[in-house]
Amino acid sequence: MNKPVTELIHHPYQPPAGFAAPQPGIFKASTVLFPNVAAMRARDWKHKNGYTYGLHGTPTTFLLEERIATLEGGLQCVLVPSGLAAIANVGMALLRAGDEVLLPDNVYGPSRALAEGEFRAWGISHQLYDPLNPRDLEARIGERTRLVWLEAPGSVTMEFPPLAQLARICRQRGVTTALDNTWGAGLAFGGFELGDGAGVDIVAQALTKYPSGGGDVLMGSVVTRDEKLHQQIKLTHMRLGLGIAANDAEAVLRSLPSLAVRYRSHDDTARRLARWLAGREEIAQVLHPALAGSPGHEHWRALCGEDGLAAGLFSVVFHERHAPRQVDAFCDALKLFKLGYSWGGPVSLVVPYDVPAMRSAQLGTWTHRGVLVRFSVGLEDAGDLQADLAQALEAMQRIG
Repeated sequence: MNKPVTELIHHPYQPPAGFAAPQPGIFKASTVLFPNVAAMRARDWKHKNGYTYGLHGTPTTFLLEERIATLEGGLQCVLVPSGLAAIANVGMALLRAGDEVLLPDNVYGPSRALAEGEFRAWGISHQLYDPLNPRDLEARIGERTRLVWLEAPGSVTMEFPPLAQLARICRQRGVTTALDNTWGAGLAFGGFELGDGAGVDIVAQALTKYPSGGGDVLMGSVVTRDEKLHQQIKLTHMRLGLGIAANDAEAVLRSLPSLAVRYRSHDDTARRLARWLAGREEIAQVLHPALAGSPGHEHWRALCGEDGLAAGLFSVVFHERHAPRQVDAFCDALKLFKLGYSWGGPVSLVVPYDVPAMRSAQLGTWTHRGVLVRFSVGLEDAGDLQADLAQALEAMQRIG
């Protein structure tokens, strides 16, 4: 090679082996190079025995998959661009026209929207069930039911269901179960082992939240223990062309070592604030799984333990005497709590919700008349956050 431009591309130098550091190396690739045709034909991306193309995995994504599988207590993992993509990947892999999926009435909103939109258009029906009533779930499972989603606790309203009982019912009826374990993050409890031999088949998580921890990454995971089920999900993953960026994988890999420490900090501060708000006259109820009186508290205690973990998320219901515009003024008056969706990052967030518009009137699982506000507690000082809540409540009282 006589031309420098060619040598810049085909340079012979290879760095020596043996470099080790706390953080793994990051590999970026669409194209993967093979030493010869035989190697190209022999490599099998489905079982991680080699590299074929960037979408099918790199050393970086393989490493993150294995760590997330370990976190969740599973054996296999696929990574997708968001938590919602994880939910969609599962549904598209397992459901066909004529099938039915069951969702808890307090399910993550976009999951319900997916069922009402694309799935319905593809001939896949759905039903909502009361997650606190196992008999209601059992009654709704029919011949066409192929998938049941579990969520603990419920999105926004924080009810904690009897997960082991729900999973056991599904197993007895031969129906695949999938758990959205974003709140638990693989730390509060394990979806594959819920006690007394009960467990789910699939655990999905929005790595966007606690595993990332920075509020700057979108990613999801689908973890399994059954190889056949994993291959169903992985083949759909391949056909959809789902992939994640190496820099996003790097960010999550860097955050994982501090996951447990951060999670406990979120949890401790959230409980302090939730207990304080429970004593305020403006608040009709605090919804936090670890607080006695919160819907499903006994289920959380049975699964996670008296001193178990409970994340950094909780909601409050204002007394109905406070009009929606007053509650909006409360949210606007907050200074440290920022208005924003998602959770699990360093910055505390707040969102008011119109819960009746999100729930099934037929099931009647939501009976409060006051406005609900959800808090995601970040990593700020607990005393500073409490003072912020206090001044915002005072500002709300000045709104006639």
